[in-house]
Amino acid sequence: MCLIVFAVNAHPDYKLILAANRDEFYKRPTSVADYWTDHPSILGGRDLEAAGTWMAVNKGGHFGAVTNFRDLKNIREDAKSRGDLVVNYLIDSKSAEDYLENISLKASDYNGFNLLLWDGSLMSHFSNYEGTINTVENGIHGLSNALLDTPWPKVEKLKNEFSNLISSSFNHDDLLKLLQDESLADDNLLPNTGIDHELEKMLSAICIKSEKYGTCCSTILTISNDGMVEYTEKSFPVGKRQEEIVSYKLQV
Repeated sequence: MCLIVFAVNAHPDYKLILAANRDEFYKRPTSVADYWTDHPSILGGRDLEAAGTWMAVNKGGHFGAVTNFRDLKNIREDAKSRGDLVVNYLIDSKSAEDYLENISLKASDYNGFNLLLWDGSLMSHFSNYEGTINTVENGIHGLSNALLDTPWPKVEKLKNEFSNLISSSFNHDDLLKLLQDESLADDNLLPNTGIDHELEKMLSAICIKSEKYGTCCSTILTISNDGMVEYTEKSFPVGKRQEEIVSYKLQV
């Protein structure tokens, strides 16, 4: 998962509103969002290569998402799968804070990551590039492949459009449309993350399109004040994937 915007207790009807794009190599095998056969309380897409996930929710209304921290020069082949960070939280009985305390002790086992955890009322954030467990303030936030609310052009653009949209009546289709923007950032706004200009430019889009890598799916999650969870995932026809939309509702 490479781009997430979300609103925490910032809407009169919702505790949490979240819109996210997952960017990945098209050849990496993935299953669309569904309840998992081995963990029936978990709803989300699944990485079939490492059996983890980039984003999922459970029947208790807890949610987790992970993004990579962009540092291509320090990728370790022997690192643990970052997708397990979400899975283990959703099957663990620990609070988000206790879980992150435990993760912080072994954070170096993983390549760079950001982890967002929702416990039903609060959002927590942890990155092994920062080492601090943060309770996310109420309001609108964005996360890509740097630290939370780092003002990359696509993060700022999506936060602004997201904020405007949820200030009036909206639905999941409206949020999905926000995530389909393929426009590239101006050169003078590009961050410097240690990659070449052409790749930096390509990755600056909200919805990334290239020959082998890009946005594979978009996901919308809303949790209302009365505990209604709505989860929508749109997959794109890249690699061996087919274009489809799946939607779920559960009461927590």
